[in-house]
Amino acid sequence: MKSINELLSYKTNNKPITLITCYDYWSAKIINETDIDAVLVGDSAAMVMHGFETTINAEAQMLAYHIAAVNRGLTEKLLIADMPFLAHRKGKKNALNVIEKFMKQGANAVKIEGAGDNIEIIKYVVDSGIPVMAHIGLTPQSINSIGGYLVQGKNNGTAVKLIQDAKNLENAGCFSIVLELMPAELAKEITEAINIPTIGIGAGPYTSGQIIVLQDLLGLSKNFNPKFLRKYMDGFGLIKTALNNYNKDVKERNYPNEKESY
Repeated sequence: MKSINELLSYKTNNKPITLITCYDYWSAKIINETDIDAVLVGDSAAMVMHGFETTINAEAQMLAYHIAAVNRGLTEKLLIADMPFLAHRKGKKNALNVIEKFMKQGANAVKIEGAGDNIEIIKYVVDSGIPVMAHIGLTPQSINSIGGYLVQGKNNGTAVKLIQDAKNLENAGCFSIVLELMPAELAKEITEAINIPTIGIGAGPYTSGQIIVLQDLLGLSKNFNPKFLRKYMDGFGLIKTALNNYNKDVKERNYPNEKESY
């Protein structure tokens, strides 16, 4: 399994880092045999796997279920788990209870959105011996206050704040920071301003690495086409064709045939 220290060395050696989201056992088994560096069981599971409109509906028990499934299929990758909406804002005891649950299910680290008032709890979690990945820029758990999936840091004031947030998160002990939906030049400036790796999603090519939702990469969401997304296959079309071919063969009594019968 890749370690936190190994990922940290990637930035020093200017070696790009790849992360992918994963929510279940079967896809974890495939990812385990790839060159991908690390896996995130994201709160995006609420949207991708359960059909909710936002990540706010992800709860600790839901994510623990997915972490356990992924862990059973993953033996060679670092496994990071998202802290769900408000879990780290209900006091230190609640935060550690959630993290304990996640780590007992197989997580090696947690990701916590935001900076500002979260710095104190992040430092407490790190001091408790738990690796923390930070997340700034567009923070989906704050979608209601942000007002939509909007590019962050477009003006000088918000850009300066994001740079300072990144520095504060590094000082709090985070081992890396996700930079979501921000101008490429700002992401580059943040990456150069800190010593820990930055992981981009919709943040241009200058970050230390990239993360993407597995289902988006595979083209399983045919109507989801943000500017930053590169689809590496037409998964939706391929699966639809396979299902229709199966249906056709059964209806025409071509499946199963003699070779497929006992």
